[in-house]
Amino acid sequence: MNGRVGIDLVPFGRVREMAERENGLALPRMLSEEEMRLSRTAGVPDIAGIAGRLAAKEAVFKLFRARGQTLPWLDIEILKADGGWPVVRLSGRAAELARTAGFQHIEVSITHDEPCAVAVAFCAGAPGADAGRLTSA
Repeated sequence: MNGRVGIDLVPFGRVREMAERENGLALPRMLSEEEMRLSRTAGVPDIAGIAGRLAAKEAVFKLFRARGQTLPWLDIEILKADGGWPVVRLSGRAAELARTAGFQHIEVSITHDEPCAVAVAFCAGAPGADAGRLTSA
């Protein structure tokens, strides 16, 4: 089976700094309104949840192998399914990168524990994804 995997780690301290800097104005440039809503607990930012979402966005972007391009933060959304697990919604440039790569569905898994969050993204059946696969002679 062909596929691609992306992984990323985001320290909670970096998210705390972003939440405090400019009264938190950095976060709305990276998280959609819906993600911001999902990332609040009792009216305050859920640092672990935000770190997980940012790590997941980076992990998804790594699947695209878009060398030299900037991450389209707002075009990759990490939302919640009815069961609470993370789901990926792409729009704009991110959706175009996924189409170009031949992706139809991306899965993500997020875990967090002080002092960081880690996310893994996976897409099966990506064209050309077997380029890094080991072969026997």
